[in-house]
Amino acid sequence: MEIAGKVAIVTGAGAGIGAALAQRLVTGGARVVVADLDADSAAKVAGELGENAVAVGGDVADEQVVAALIEAAERAFGPVDLYFANAGIGGGPGLDSTEEQWAAAIDVNVMAHVRAARLLVPGWVERGSGYFVSTASAAGLLTQIGSAPYSVTKHAAVGFAEWLSVTYGDQGVGVSCLCPMGVDTRLLSGDLIPENPEAAALAIKAVKTAGAVLSPEEVAETVVEAVAAGHFLILPHPEVLQMYRNKGADYDRWLSGMRRFQAMLQTASR
Repeated sequence: MEIAGKVAIVTGAGAGIGAALAQRLVTGGARVVVADLDADSAAKVAGELGENAVAVGGDVADEQVVAALIEAAERAFGPVDLYFANAGIGGGPGLDSTEEQWAAAIDVNVMAHVRAARLLVPGWVERGSGYFVSTASAAGLLTQIGSAPYSVTKHAAVGFAEWLSVTYGDQGVGVSCLCPMGVDTRLLSGDLIPENPEAAALAIKAVKTAGAVLSPEEVAETVVEAVAAGHFLILPHPEVLQMYRNKGADYDRWLSGMRRFQAMLQTASR
């Protein structure tokens, strides 16, 4: 799908990848609803983008908030063509993650995608056109050392995006799944697991050690190119594909290698 002239919603767009996506979409001729839990950040981003962007604050894990985003887009610009389910949180560390941390990660990283698709996809099927972009993570293809809720919910986000593509891909609905490694956002500066600095440091070190840390703008450019080409899997870090192949080729060897990698990171942190 080409983005010029299209109407898009981007969640988690008050900063990071979401803000960069909103900027790139507007630059490419789209009109955008900038959505974020932090209403002030969303308003700031939308204000910088001018008349082709409007801001809506709220928790996009809430289906009523998603409905309000769609209504705002239709009121300001017309029917929604693209939805970027980009909002995400880290969750807790390991088995000591609380029920509340698990529930929040599932709600934001997975169910927010499900609820948005529930509201948009039937209309897209009727129109014969629409595009859903899920921001998951390389952790959804591999895993995330240091955070069980993040790893598990990002796997689930990939799984839901796959299901959407299989189920609706022949009915005019495009689906892409973004799976980057390190990106220079708040998650990589401590917000991945804010309640547990030790686990956060391990997780962040794992990401930074695995490959280059990209700018949000670099990721946004890759996303727009992939959407235009209709590619499902978006890998700003191309090496993730080889890692994923290695995992599938010999699962036991891959798990053993991940344990060695984790031990190395833990030793280096002492």
